[in-house]
Parts: sequence; C-alpha cells; structure tokens
Amino acid sequence: MIDLNKDVKYVKGVGPARVKLLNKLGIFTLKDLITYYPRTYEDRSKPKYICECEDGEEVLIEAVVCSGLTNVRLKGKTMQKLMVRDETDSAIITWFNQDYLKTKFKVGDKYKFFGRVSKKTGKIMFNSPVFDMKEKNQNTGRIIPIYPLTYHLSQNNLRKIMEVAIKEVYGNLKETLPEYLLKECQLENINNATKQIHFPDEFKDFNIARNRFVFEELLSVQLALLQLKNNYMNEEKGIQFKKEAKMSDVINTLPFKLTKAQLRVLEEIDENMESDKPMNRLLQGDVGSGKTVIAMCAAYKTVKSGYQAAIMAPTAILAAQHLENFKNILEKLNIKCELLISGITKKKKEDILKRLRDGEIDILIGTHAIIEDNVIFKNLGLVVTDEQHRFGVKQRTKIAEKGKNPDVLVMTATPIPRTLALILYGDLDISIIDELPPNRKKIETFAVGKNMTNRVNNFIKKQIQQGRQAYIVCPLVEENEEMDLKSVETLYETYSKEVFSEYRVEYIHGKMKVKEKDSIMERFKNKEIDILISTTVIEVGVDVPNSNIMVIENAERFGLARITSVKRKSGKRRVSVLLYFKI
Repeated sequence: MIDLNKDVKYVKGVGPARVKLLNKLGIFTLKDLITYYPRTYEDRSKPKYICECEDGEEVLIEAVVCSGLTNVRLKGKTMQKLMVRDETDSAIITWFNQDYLKTKFKVGDKYKFFGRVSKKTGKIMFNSPVFDMKEKNQNTGRIIPIYPLTYHLSQNNLRKIMEVAIKEVYGNLKETLPEYLLKECQLENINNATKQIHFPDEFKDFNIARNRFVFEELLSVQLALLQLKNNYMNEEKGIQFKKEAKMSDVINTLPFKLTKAQLRVLEEIDENMESDKPMNRLLQGDVGSGKTVIAMCAAYKTVKSGYQAAIMAPTAILAAQHLENFKNILEKLNIKCELLISGITKKKKEDILKRLRDGEIDILIGTHAIIEDNVIFKNLGLVVTDEQHRFGVKQRTKIAEKGKNPDVLVMTATPIPRTLALILYGDLDISIIDELPPNRKKIETFAVGKNMTNRVNNFIKKQIQQGRQAYIVCPLVEENEEMDLKSVETLYETYSKEVFSEYRVEYIHGKMKVKEKDSIMERFKNKEIDILISTTVIEVGVDVPNSNIMVIENAERFGLARITSVKRKSGKRRVSVLLYFKI
C-alpha cells in the first residue's frame, strides 16, 4: 500500500525550490498533493477549424507552421510571431518575450494551439496560446485542470507534478467507504475518483468523481458531529426536570388551541427535559407557526422545577415583544419575567441583575446583553435562542455556560430541508412545526417587474383605504451612485411627497438610534403610520397583524432566508408579498 504521508519532496519532478512553493499552498505530503483539487477546468479537447473561430472565444486549433518564428522588437520588448494554417484559413500566433520558442517550431509540422481568438482587420490572431506537438496532450487535446497557484509556480509545472503523483497512487489507494455504500449510492471507487477529479476524460467523469468526494466529506462531518453529540450525551449529566411540572398548566390557560404539530413538538421537548440527558434541540417552524408558545411551555416547566430560564432574541424590539407575550400568559401562573436590553437605565439594570442573582426573576428575556459577564443567574436551567442564525456558536455557548449543563433550545423560521438541517446541526435533535394554526391565511407571494408599478401602487392605496397598512423593504439606506438600487431615504421622499402624499408615510433603518426605531415601530403597531419604508431591520420586528402588504424592492438582492424572515405574521387575514425585480 502506498505511503500517503511521505514528504512531497520525494515525488518525481519536485525539487528543493518547488517544495517551498508547494508548502506555501499547504502541500507537505503526497496526500496533501492528490487532495489539492482543481478550482476549475478548461475543455481543450475539441478542435475547431480556423475559419470557425469567433472573436473573444477560447478555442483549440490544429494547424501546420507555414514559416519560421520571427522576432520583432517593440519598445524594449520582443514579440515572437508565427504564421500557421489549416485546410480552411490561416492565423497569426504571437508571444511576448519568449525567446526560447525559436527552437520549438518546425516548418511543415502540425501543432495544437489553445488560446483566445482576436479578429482584427479580417485577420485571425492568437496571443500567447499554449501549444503541443500534434501527438502530445500535455497542454491541449483534453480537459485541463486549473489549480489555485502561488507566485513562481505555473499551471504547467503543477500539472506535471500532479500527473506523476496520480500515476504513483492509482490502484494503490485504500477504499475509505464500505462496499455496500458505494453500490447503494452509486459512488465511484476512490482510485478512479482521484484520477478523474484531476484529469477527467469527460466532464461527466469529473461530476461523478466530485459527487463521491462531496458525499464522503458530508458523511465525515455528520459522523464527527454525531460522535461529539454521543460523547456529550454519555459524559455529561443534564438537569432532570420534575414530572410534576406539567406543561399542560400553560396549555389550559391559552386562549387558543395548539396544533397537532405543536403538541407533538412539546411532547418531544417534555421527554427531553425529564431525562437526565442535556437537551440540545433545534426547533424549526415557519413565521406564525407558534414557536414562541413552545418556548413558553418549556420555560414554565423549568421554573416549576426550581430553575431559571433565559430567552435570547437578536433585537430589543423582538425581546420586548416576547416579554409582552410571556407576561400575558405566565404572570397568571405566578411566573416573574423581566427584560434586559442595552437601552435600559443603569439603575434599573443593577436592580435586574441583583434580583436575577437572588433568584427573584424566573425568566430573563433579552438581547446580547444577557451574555455579558456581570449577568449571573442563581440557577439557570434552560436557554432559548430565537432566530438562532443571528447568533454565533460562541454567543450561544457563552450564555449556556452561565448554568450547569442547562437544556438548550434554538429556534429558527428559516426554511431548512431536514437533510440539510441534519448536516448543519448534526449535534442537535430536530423538531419541526409543519402545521400553521387554523384560520391563518397563506402568504401569497408575487414576482413583479417595474412595468407593474402603477398597478402595485393602486393596490396599496386600495388596501390603505380599507384600513390596512403596508411595508416597503429596500436593500439600501441611502442612494448609491454605483448601484442602481432603491434606497429607503430616496423612496421616502418620493412616496411621502408624490405617490402617497395623502397617507402617513415613515421610514426606519438600522443606522437610527434604538429609541427612535422603537418609537416608529410602536406608532406603526398602533396604526399611526400607513406605510413604513424600511431596510431588513424589520425582519425580526414587532408583529403588526393589520399590515397585509409587503413590497420588497430589488428582491434579487436578498437571499431566501432574508425574504422569508421579513414576511410578517398576518393574523387571520391574507397577506400579499410583492417581490420587485429589476426587469
């Protein structure tokens, strides 16, 4: 079996100078070399006739040298010029400062040239193409790998080294995947895959090889995550919450019925919390599916078991909204909730921190302020992070470290297919709320172009006249000369003074002070604003059920997760989301 850990300097063609260059690329061993994959490929396998060449395209031609190589001096440079011909036409080949080429060409012999075509005054020209003798395929006549490089290391040199390495290992690599998996998933074996990923015979062969290595990489990540999870579950004892602390106490006080999906998820969480294994669970559900009430029930069980709960939200607006929802339900059950955000006064913050240390606060809801060192819980048992993609791993870990192996629940509204979620969050158990509450209307989304502007504006006016409100979302705060995109401030001027001058128009963006943003959102919630123009700062903002229209300008600038998260909760009414594309 081949020794993949041998120093790369022992590979044929690698001298002392090239070892240093390869080391700069992170290549120290034979294994490093053969797993240094190309960044792209050039198809130099299919020749064209010279008469078929188009200006600007990269092509391969096979042509006979008509005359000897000539040198032309141009302002301190030398230009090498060669005339070639095939059965259809002739072409001029040029290089600069390549004096060594004078011994490379023989009149009457056929060569292969690959490069970019330039057509000038009816003449076909190639500038600095790569070339081979007709019977050779070093630089042409096949699909050529293009590697990331470092200074002084050429593609040609690295390809030669790679070819030697692939010949050395081919047939000697030990298979890393079991035979049944190769057959079941129709994966290429490791020897063929390694050869084809570097030097594919056809592009389909590259894709087959790539599929094998992508599968293996994702499988390795998944197995590593599962191993970490198993180690964590086996080594660490978690909190065993009381069976007598019933989530049904909360459920029975709710002014609405939970869906079957919510009840199923609560059962999974309840089972987690009553075991002595620490809970580490991802809760995924669409906007309005009822994730908050799940967190509320889990927090109630935590408190009734003698522990405290921390709820962390990405913005002060969302944290305040959570506090209001929690208080409306849990205060009736003698649960004390408090809000900790950066905008509160120093005196109030000191009071909250003291009561938290003394155990007088059962549930602390807040933003990043919760993870500060001076925030000390008496007995933290549950950590919930909302809109989990807004927090880094270190932030989530830091708040969890404020307790002794507390249960962790992370929530997201970003749509993630289960298979992808298992890869991204392999160390988490996954619960999905796949059912919306009854009477909740589906969000209707339409893609429109600028030719429909008048119709959209008339639709907005009609809805406002019926007492509704509208969001307008823009990608920029201010106008930018380099980008032809709608900005909040520009649109506000147009809407407030021209298009919707008879209505109450306001704008909000992330550069504003927290108090100013909160004031505007509160006015919008209280129906004192008809149209709110905003950046995506409102994506985790206050729920405004009366708003049933959202227009997203330059939607091509936003990703799926962001578009999804800005869609508001809609109460029992239909919501229309209009995606404006620059068409």
